[in-house]
Amino acid sequence: MQSVRPHNQQAAATWGAGGRDYDKISEHVSDAIEHLVRRILPQPGERFLDIATGTGWAARRLAAHGAEVIGIDLGASVIEAAKTLGPSIDFRVGDAESLEFEDESFDAVTSTFGVMFTARPEDAASELTRVCKKGGRIGLPTWLPGGAVEGLFGVMRPYLPPPSSPAPPSPFEWGRPEDIRALLGHAFDLKFESGTTTLRVPSGQAAWELLIAGFGPTKTVAASLEPRRREEFTRDFIEYFDRFRGELGVAQPREYLVTVGVKR
Repeated sequence: MQSVRPHNQQAAATWGAGGRDYDKISEHVSDAIEHLVRRILPQPGERFLDIATGTGWAARRLAAHGAEVIGIDLGASVIEAAKTLGPSIDFRVGDAESLEFEDESFDAVTSTFGVMFTARPEDAASELTRVCKKGGRIGLPTWLPGGAVEGLFGVMRPYLPPPSSPAPPSPFEWGRPEDIRALLGHAFDLKFESGTTTLRVPSGQAAWELLIAGFGPTKTVAASLEPRRREEFTRDFIEYFDRFRGELGVAQPREYLVTVGVKR
């Protein structure tokens, strides 16, 4: 098992907290994952690395097209779940900022709404670049800034401890083409395409139950709060999702960017 860099150990606990229930979170972005697969076009026998794989939904879809996939994630519990859900895939605990693999060892590298949450994006971009072969491909769906997902983190922010100083960069910078170019444009010819995935659940209460079970950051925040503050957090969370409620239930559009690059 690869070690996790010390500054990422808390992130490992947070993002792994959902365990197998995280697969239900991935199910609700499965159309965005399929968007990635159809643009990265995995071929039989190609070697793929899926970074921040979670419970391995994207890795399983890539493998279904004949790719040989390794999936890594900081969270040990989601990796254990991934191993049971995709037993033919090589899943490992691994740190996106310090990959254990040799230079130019993959035909393609993907990360679905994952690598954007690394604490040190320059390190993650450097490692992603290093392990991708010349002529190889990257595929990165990332959430747009100012959208519904950033809004969710805004709901959680008042209940979090004060950020470290200096605060890490916003993960939503990965949703801007100009910021992706700054990180990866020196090594990859990049192209972009936008998409929208819609969260459809019966109510804000149903959204709470989904995310408190499977989404590590929400689960971790709730577990850290004393009862009164947890009640307030639950109320704010449900109210946020009920803003997107219509006659048939919550339908929350979540915009994202797909980046596909070819390494020069």
